[in-house]
Amino acid sequence: MFTGLIQDVGVIRGIERAGDTRIEIDTEFDMSEVAIGASIACSGICLTVTDKKSGRFAVEVSAETLSKTTLGDWEKGHFVNLERSLKLGDELGGHLVFGHVDGVAEIISRLPDGDSTRFQILPPRDLAKFIAPKGCITIDGVSLTVNEVEVSANKTIFGVNIIPHTLEHTGFGQTTPGDKVNLEVDMLARYVARLLPDIDECKT
Repeated sequence: MFTGLIQDVGVIRGIERAGDTRIEIDTEFDMSEVAIGASIACSGICLTVTDKKSGRFAVEVSAETLSKTTLGDWEKGHFVNLERSLKLGDELGGHLVFGHVDGVAEIISRLPDGDSTRFQILPPRDLAKFIAPKGCITIDGVSLTVNEVEVSANKTIFGVNIIPHTLEHTGFGQTTPGDKVNLEVDMLARYVARLLPDIDECKT
């Protein structure tokens, strides 16, 4: 489990595609403190450390994960938002993030908004019902607050504001319109939606 507060921006060092895909990532993490088998959120995807050396670690990715995330588009030199998993007693500074990507969204626009940057994002249609103004959302592993949700006949677009610190210390600094991003909706929203049919049934 994670919080959506990015601790490092790693860089893809190499990718080997044979059976499962092996990805090696350069990082500023002290790898002596990271155990083999530990979980690290890589742009929002919970992955297991299978090998490590000073300044880098490797993960192996299944075809299922490749098909459900942006990971299949990663190349050498790609920036990756990194966060180590929570320990009991750690401060929960963002919101509860599970590292289970729900779908791939698309950046529609990027515009200055005061000192911040406003991003508009198009989510998959089946996830739109879980996104609400002032609710939590995880984009490429970053915990963010939804500013607004615009609903039209055939699509839903939502907006988030990225402050300068977050823009500088995450991969959002390199994100441009047309880019695809990993999206994890708030788990509480999922449970509420799951319970709604039962609540409606109790009212009848």
